[in-house]
Amino acid sequence: MAEQSQPRIIETAASMRAEVRRLQREGLRVGLVPTMGALHDGHLSLVRMAQKSCDRVVTTIFVNPTQFGPQEDFSRYPRTLERDLQLLREAGCQYVFVPSKDEVYPPGYSTEVDPPAVAKRWEGECRPGHFRGVCTVVLKLFNMIPADVAVFGQKDFQQAAVLQQMARDLNVGMQIKIGPTIREVDGLAMSSRNRYLSPEERQRALSLSQSLNAAQAAVAAGEKRAVTLAAMIGETLQPQVDHIDYVAIADAETLEPVDAIGPNTVILLAVKIGKTRLIDNCLLSPTRHE
Repeated sequence: MAEQSQPRIIETAASMRAEVRRLQREGLRVGLVPTMGALHDGHLSLVRMAQKSCDRVVTTIFVNPTQFGPQEDFSRYPRTLERDLQLLREAGCQYVFVPSKDEVYPPGYSTEVDPPAVAKRWEGECRPGHFRGVCTVVLKLFNMIPADVAVFGQKDFQQAAVLQQMARDLNVGMQIKIGPTIREVDGLAMSSRNRYLSPEERQRALSLSQSLNAAQAAVAAGEKRAVTLAAMIGETLQPQVDHIDYVAIADAETLEPVDAIGPNTVILLAVKIGKTRLIDNCLLSPTRHE
């Protein structure tokens, strides 16, 4: 049963690193779940995933300014620390790392991590500089919290791919695990940004999962042409969303576009509904019978 004691809050990198190393000297495995707070069941599922293979779990809460563009929602991004701590207590998370901006980016800081090639398309094109900020802060967190395992969510599919590649390329000595997308009962992928949606906008947001479900059904029925699937998805989305950033059908490892559905294909969606930008995805496999 999950522990119900209040998680220990740590605010400095030196203290956090020292505590992780102390735990590891005692033979305990440490898991890391990086977040920007405003926690929901999707985040908590990652905590539970870390708990399955680790003795102690550290959840980070830091709204990273370097991954937001000038026209994006950094200032209005939800900050709900007290509620987050309560949720983490109920989940049995033992540590919460809550650094200040100056702790992560001290005065005079000027080093950045250039993201790998898998970052170039899709989100990389729509949000220039975003993955540079993500890679920089996550590598910093890896150094501040030298855990055994780090867990990220499939809901941010491209981000997960970018961080896995960065970890391989830079010889990060940490296992990277990816947890499945967690959805509301009606299919909407859980996201901290869902709280921005009005009731009417939230209803329209269901078109993302509906379009993915339709594409999966078409593939199960034998459809393999990416252009056909993209058109089908577009027809579902267009009446419901205010802007489509992209409908991508790509190789799940390289994220390069494909013409036909293969054994490792992903659909990636990014749209705007009102002022809120939403993403979603699903993995596809072609039917086994002709």
